[in-house]
Amino acid sequence: MLRFALIGAGRIGAVHGASIAAHPGASLALVADPDLEAAGRLATRFGARSTTDVSDVYAAGDVDAVIVGSPTALHVEHLTAAVAAGKAVLVEKPVDLDIARVDACIAAVGGDARRVMVGFNRRFDPAFAEVRARSGEVGEVEQVTIVSRDPAPPPAQYVASSGGLFRDMAIHDLDMARFLVGEIASVHAVGQRLGTVPEPDVDGAVTTLVAESGAVVTIVNSRHCATGYDQRLEVFGPLGSLEVGNVRATTVRHHGATTSAATGPYLDFFLERYATAYARELDHFVTAITAGEAPSPTLADGRAALELADAATLSAATGETVRLRSSAPMEKETV
Repeated sequence: MLRFALIGAGRIGAVHGASIAAHPGASLALVADPDLEAAGRLATRFGARSTTDVSDVYAAGDVDAVIVGSPTALHVEHLTAAVAAGKAVLVEKPVDLDIARVDACIAAVGGDARRVMVGFNRRFDPAFAEVRARSGEVGEVEQVTIVSRDPAPPPAQYVASSGGLFRDMAIHDLDMARFLVGEIASVHAVGQRLGTVPEPDVDGAVTTLVAESGAVVTIVNSRHCATGYDQRLEVFGPLGSLEVGNVRATTVRHHGATTSAATGPYLDFFLERYATAYARELDHFVTAITAGEAPSPTLADGRAALELADAATLSAATGETVRLRSSAPMEKETV
């Protein structure tokens, strides 16, 4: 039984708490959050104790692993302290908004980086994982298209501290690009300012990545979508294509005098759409740590995704293609 502490009692903490409670090999011992009421409420829900002092997590003898779901600016501090205390760590993305701080974090944890996992949960979505596993069926991958649109923009206060669309939202898709085609050689991004979020951030973007393999990945992002949470993926090659469509609550279709093949709306947002992915992510982490193996995605994967996000941000600002000077290694195992 792997015993967990949660740092952060917000909505992502609640998601992880539910995954821990449902896992036969995991238990939740402690929830830490500066908001006493939030920490207590989440801890009570899952039969754990609570604290407002994060140092209690590091000192806890009944905690083997820590999930870091605190604000991004605190990820490195909480991650490195937990590792120094001998805990395994699952940290939410991004590791940090500043790649220099990520590099310092990787240096600080040293060999213990093999006990750290970065929460790119979409790798564990059953459909996306199946596409990766079956990508050989299309032959050498030539093109990948990823569509990721949120149903509505986040609050202005959130946008101001998010690091921008590429580091906050598109970073999932940038990691998915590496997951599907390997290392990326160049990035070109076009941002759109449509007035739904405060400048200098963009409301939408189209990003083109060229992989070292020669494959081209197109990522389409938007902060708003009238039809809901739009999450689609296609992998194309000389032998065919593999496609993942949007997920709905029901597969029922209605045909009538005024509509044909009418279906229900897409699942509301990421908490619903990727609920299974979060559960599978935790299972991978528990299995790896219990077996003494290194979980994936790694800190190196987190760094590589942030490097791509930085490149896309620069490209959108300058209009120029950004060529990457170095590529971080990526774990290749199937999850």
